Amino acid sequence: MLNEEKLLLNNGIEIPRIGYGTYLTSPRKTESLVRQALDLGYRHIDTAQNYGNEREVGQALKNSSLNREDVFITSKTQTIGYDSTIRGIKQSLKALNTDYIDLMIIHWPNSDNEGTYRALEEAYKNGLLKSIGLSNFNQNQVKHILDRFETKPVVDQIETHVLWQQKKMHDFLATNGIIHESWSPFGEGMDNIFQNRILNQIGEAHGKSAAQIILRFLVQNYILVIPKSTNAKRMKENLEIFDFNLSDSELKTIRMMDKKKSYSGWPSSMQEN
Repeated sequence: MLNEEKLLLNNGIEIPRIGYGTYLTSPRKTESLVRQALDLGYRHIDTAQNYGNEREVGQALKNSSLNREDVFITSKTQTIGYDSTIRGIKQSLKALNTDYIDLMIIHWPNSDNEGTYRALEEAYKNGLLKSIGLSNFNQNQVKHILDRFETKPVVDQIETHVLWQQKKMHDFLATNGIIHESWSPFGEGMDNIFQNRILNQIGEAHGKSAAQIILRFLVQNYILVIPKSTNAKRMKENLEIFDFNLSDSELKTIRMMDKKKSYSGWPSSMQEN
């Protein structure tokens, strides 16, 4: 894997810039799709306790020809507070059939962020988690964690796509040495984004699809991406974004597409408008 295909987290660990997402993938289909993703070259798999498919992700890795250290696994908490989070980490480790998880993040802000993060930090210091982070946390919520804990979160995973580029959060996270990670980099196809004239014109200049231009734009702005597809051709195409660069003018043009528009509307505390 080329160095450009990885980013360095603030704890010195490298993470692939592009991962394979498993949100809303049924357990019945997860193992075969993750195996396919691994065969195509994905080395970062994103799952969560809430998805109910950690076990199948672990099974896919076990049945592949890859070693555990070859694949970066992210999971997310479905717990509130210290005790339940400690139990949840143990359950995730068992489900994934692994001795450690590369990155565990708080899936969303809850009524006991401190207790939840304290459990992650303890598991991190004990080597059960190689990195810890956040998801759907706004600036004030991230600051709260930074002010109270020794271990800095390595990422904040938030809704990010060309129609909501999260520029304010991006700058805030960069200032604090936290990687901006995008969930739903395609915005669920909002506003017919794959047929967008601007993206397709830029794509034609590079021999790429609109989807590849979207991913390249995010990656070139130091944003991790977790696209999801169940189509083998598109899964492969989503990886093929490291053989070209968008020009400064192309980047500027795409930045002007930002509508600060969420497709999900959640969490409301993240909305800019």
